Amino acid sequence: MESNELVVENVACTVCACVCDDLTVTVRDGQIVAADNACRLAEPWFVKSWTNVAPAPRIRGVASTQDAAVDEAARILSRAKAPLIFGLSKSSTEGQRAAVALADRLGATIDTTASEGHAPSILAMQQCGESTCSLGEIRNRADLVIYWGADPVETHPRHMERYSIEPTGLHIEHGRSDRTLVVVDTEQSQTSDQADWFLKIKPERDFEVLWTLRGLLQGLEPNPGQDVGAPLDELKRLVERMKSCRCGVIFFGYGVARHPLGHRKVEALLRLVIDLNQFTRFHARRLRVVGDVSGADSVLCWQTGYPFSVNLARGYPRYNPGEYSAGEILENHEADVLLLVGTSRVSSFSPAAQEHLKTIPIIVLERPGVDLPVAATIEFPTATYGIHRPGTAYRMDEIPIRLRPVLKSNLPSDGEVLRAIHAAIDRR
Repeated sequence: MESNELVVENVACTVCACVCDDLTVTVRDGQIVAADNACRLAEPWFVKSWTNVAPAPRIRGVASTQDAAVDEAARILSRAKAPLIFGLSKSSTEGQRAAVALADRLGATIDTTASEGHAPSILAMQQCGESTCSLGEIRNRADLVIYWGADPVETHPRHMERYSIEPTGLHIEHGRSDRTLVVVDTEQSQTSDQADWFLKIKPERDFEVLWTLRGLLQGLEPNPGQDVGAPLDELKRLVERMKSCRCGVIFFGYGVARHPLGHRKVEALLRLVIDLNQFTRFHARRLRVVGDVSGADSVLCWQTGYPFSVNLARGYPRYNPGEYSAGEILENHEADVLLLVGTSRVSSFSPAAQEHLKTIPIIVLERPGVDLPVAATIEFPTATYGIHRPGTAYRMDEIPIRLRPVLKSNLPSDGEVLRAIHAAIDRR
């Protein structure tokens, strides 16, 4: 008997925030058997996807019907006094909108995984702005690419291939040979091994290095013998290279944004880029890690005016990172139910927060085959956007990318589950 084979081109991948949309996926007998152009992170994610048997929802570990699980979730959420919705980074615009609508209906706090990652970067951008651009502009114009506190070879395997170093562009006719790659980090990495220049700085000294670069840019030198976190001659050389490029970009990762004082380090970097625009065209871009975390920022801003850590208990949105961030809310025992959507990752929470998770109901919407790190009161297996469902994901540069389904599935999407829960609450 001949197998039934389907080849789907121009498939987008949401494993990381590059959202590469040039994959060719081969489906045979309802199973993905190949994903051409997929990186080492994406290929196993596609090949392991399956839909032959749709697992049932579970209530306290026991298989249930979808309707019963929805009714039980609605009962728990409607009785909660301080519900918390967290995640959204592996969802789609559809699911994110449904999550915000449910949070509004419940008067809940809603937060994204950004609060456990690039939140300091967002705070810095709100403080001083960002001289930014699309990845397409970098591909076509940038002759100087700096990775600061980032290792994209490890975290974003196709970033250099598609957007920053290797591709030819409108003003970069010869690709890699027309570009200079600089890596600034505390240790050598796989990315620095490919760099034209590796600038090693001392651990936790990004702030001093960035402000020294700003001073050198204005003709100001530090006092003789002062330790600025890196060799002064190397910093002078970097300043001259940045001033002389036609178009430059700094991609910065969580190595810069992490605490302590991550927002101040990112602010210094963003202000350096603003200063560089007095001499040439220069940009800054965050290397977001998770597939649609930029989309979660965008949808929350669109629906509430704020990108993360939003409280709706008073009937209008209030924004206060820290007070309304998921980790702090759980650590302070201020949530009486947790709804995880678009992520099941809780390992970044403090031990105190994870202890509190053991005392409250947890409702999880997650694709099948994922080992849950928490004991879920109710577990909804959901379809995966970009494999089983169409949708929209935002690339790390906030460019929306359409997602094409390649497999059929009887599982509901997280947006469909959230809307069903919302309707069940309205009926109560």
